Amino acid sequence: MKRDVAIIGAGYVGLPLARTFADAGKSVLLVDVDANRVAQLNDGESYIEDVASEVLKPLVDAGLIAATADYDELRDVDAILVALPTPLSRQREPDLRILTSATEQIATRLREGHLVVLESTTYPGTTREQVLPILERGSGLVAGKDFHLAFSPERVDPGREDWSTKTVTKVVGGIDEGSTAAAAALYGAAIDNVHAVSSPEAAELTKLLENIFRSVNIALVNELAQLCDRMDIDVWEVIEAASTKPFGFMPFKPGPGLGGHCIPVDPFYLTWKAREFGFYTEFIELAGKVNESMPYFCRSLVSQALNHVRQRSLSGSKILVLGVAYKPDISDTRESPAVKLIALLQNAGADVSYHDPHVSSFAENGVSLSSSPLEPAVYDCVVVVTNHSGIDYDALVEEAVLVVDLRNATGANGNRSDKVWKL
Repeated sequence: MKRDVAIIGAGYVGLPLARTFADAGKSVLLVDVDANRVAQLNDGESYIEDVASEVLKPLVDAGLIAATADYDELRDVDAILVALPTPLSRQREPDLRILTSATEQIATRLREGHLVVLESTTYPGTTREQVLPILERGSGLVAGKDFHLAFSPERVDPGREDWSTKTVTKVVGGIDEGSTAAAAALYGAAIDNVHAVSSPEAAELTKLLENIFRSVNIALVNELAQLCDRMDIDVWEVIEAASTKPFGFMPFKPGPGLGGHCIPVDPFYLTWKAREFGFYTEFIELAGKVNESMPYFCRSLVSQALNHVRQRSLSGSKILVLGVAYKPDISDTRESPAVKLIALLQNAGADVSYHDPHVSSFAENGVSLSSSPLEPAVYDCVVVVTNHSGIDYDALVEEAVLVVDLRNATGANGNRSDKVWKL
């Protein structure tokens, strides 16, 4: 069956993107190597919180969305969008093996007139230096002449309701004017606004800048939080007061570290690429150091609170970590600082449990746990790591013996209670 768009990768980026195109009347083929995912999608069952099954199933039943593990079906689509993971290696270097392997599969099915767009976050030059040669070599076709090639960064923020794939402006940059125009036309048929830039390199760097901006500013307030702890100043009060200025200030909030698929990873793509030009991105690398150190600082804060309030050490203490998702009201635990903090607390001898209404269990980085009931009174300390909105924090403060609040979730109530220690 001929389809308008194929999306390689049916995850947090690919599925919301498919839904957006289908809502605009475009027929979409999702290609994924996970047979279980393919089966679920073809049954109209979603595993992504941002696309409910009640939304997906009518689109599947109408024939607007289908899934497959067969790359041969790419021959019958007009456009191929790539939304695959681009993780870092253990040495903090780009690992493009998933992307290059998929590109090789695409290349042998490429035909004249095809549009290929990379959405995966990566370093400037990836589209032209990595994807283009593989496509040309495997197909015998010439990019810009026989097929179009562009980069358009994903801008997904899981769990967000005020902005969606449809309403967030789509940045596109092609290897030539024709490729840029083709990509802009495709996305313009389903997304409210499209912003064209001069090259895929400009589009690739746009995505990195967005997340580097957040990483650096979060590092700034994380460092300030540590200073405020020594100076006995409430960092949350300072941020709230600074936010009253209507210009020249944008509030960022401290926390136990960075999580998610973008901010902890993306900046290091640029630091790696910059070394090729003999340039060292010192701000970016310093921000990474500060943010990566926060779980250690937060472990020390828990230790201090236990010592002062309970006259106990970490070793042997019963601790409940409240929230393990990397941000509120979602189930995504990728790069979650809660996982690191749990490991640090366990290594110090604490008996650690967690409660998260969105995450029933997880197994990451050597830590494997299942969610426990929210019974604050049975623990020596409750540590608020993720401020899910469904938790009654007033009741938590009332019932708990000790609360270490790393997100200011307890608000004014926490400020009034001697049982609450804040970041």
